[in-house]
Amino acid sequence: MKIGILSQDANLYSTRRLHEACQQRGHEAVIINALRCYMNINSVQPSIHFKGTDLIGFDAIIPRIGSDITFYGCAVLRQFEMMDVFAVNQSIAISRSRDKLRSLQLLSREGVGMPVTGFASKPDDVLDLIKMVGGAPLVIKLLEGTQGIGVVLAETQKAAESVIEAFLGLKAHIMVQEYIEEAGGADIRCFVIGGKVIASMKRQAAEGEFRSNLHRGGSASLIRITPEERKTAIAAAKAMGLSVAGVDLLRSKRGPLIMEVNSSPGLEGIEAATGKDIAGMIIDYIEKNAGKSRRNLQNQ
Repeated sequence: MKIGILSQDANLYSTRRLHEACQQRGHEAVIINALRCYMNINSVQPSIHFKGTDLIGFDAIIPRIGSDITFYGCAVLRQFEMMDVFAVNQSIAISRSRDKLRSLQLLSREGVGMPVTGFASKPDDVLDLIKMVGGAPLVIKLLEGTQGIGVVLAETQKAAESVIEAFLGLKAHIMVQEYIEEAGGADIRCFVIGGKVIASMKRQAAEGEFRSNLHRGGSASLIRITPEERKTAIAAAKAMGLSVAGVDLLRSKRGPLIMEVNSSPGLEGIEAATGKDIAGMIIDYIEKNAGKSRRNLQNQ
C-alpha cells in the first residue's frame, strides 16, 4: 500500500516511528506537509498538489495535524477523503476533538463521565460561575491551549475571580472546571485503536506541578486500568468518531472522568512506558480497514 503521513516535521518521534512501521511491513510511506499542499476543488476530479506534483495513488492517510494548523490540515485531509483515500481519523472527528467545548458537550450528551465544567462569554456573576463547578480550588483553561499551556489552578476564591476576570478582560475563551484533588496530580492516558484500548500509562506531574503533561516534566509509567476505565475511554473515542485516539482520564471518587480526547496522540511516551509497538498497531489497523467502504466503517 501507499500510505501518506500528514506531518509538518519528518524528524518528530511519532512521524519517524509511523514511517518505520510502514516500511517494515512492506508499504510505501510518504511524509506530507499539509501546509505545503494546495488543492484543486471540483466536482469531477478533485486533487491535491505538492511542489507541482499531483498526489495520487494513496491507499491511506495518517493525519498528524498540529493544533496550530487544524483548519488547513483538516481541509487537506477532507480533500483526500473526497478522493476516496482511507483516513485513519476523519477530518470531522479531528475537528470535534480539537474544539474543547464541543468535545465536552458531545461527551455530556453520551453520558461519559467528566469534571463539572462551566463556560461563559461575559458572565454577569463570576461568583455564580465559580459556585457552579463546586468552588475553589478549580481549574481554568484556555480553549485554545495545548500540552498544558493556558491551564491555571486557582486555589482560592479570590484567585479564581482574578484569573477569570483577567482572561475575560483579554477576550479569551475559557472553561472553568472542578479540581479533582484525589487524582493527586496524575492522569491516565489510554491509547485507543479501532474501538479497543491497546495500551495505557499513568502520567504523574512533577513535584510542585499539577499538570501531568510529559511536555511539562511529568513522568510516565505502566498502569493496569479497570474495566470501567477501559469502557469510558472507548466511549469517549467513539463519541468523537476517532478510530485512533489518546484518551486522558482522571481517577475520582465517582469513577473515571475524561479530561481530553486527543486525535494525534504522541507515541514516544506510551511506547517507552509500555514497550509496545504502537506505531505498528496503527499500520495493522490500516491493513485491516483501508479496503472497507466509509459507510461500513461508520457503522462499526
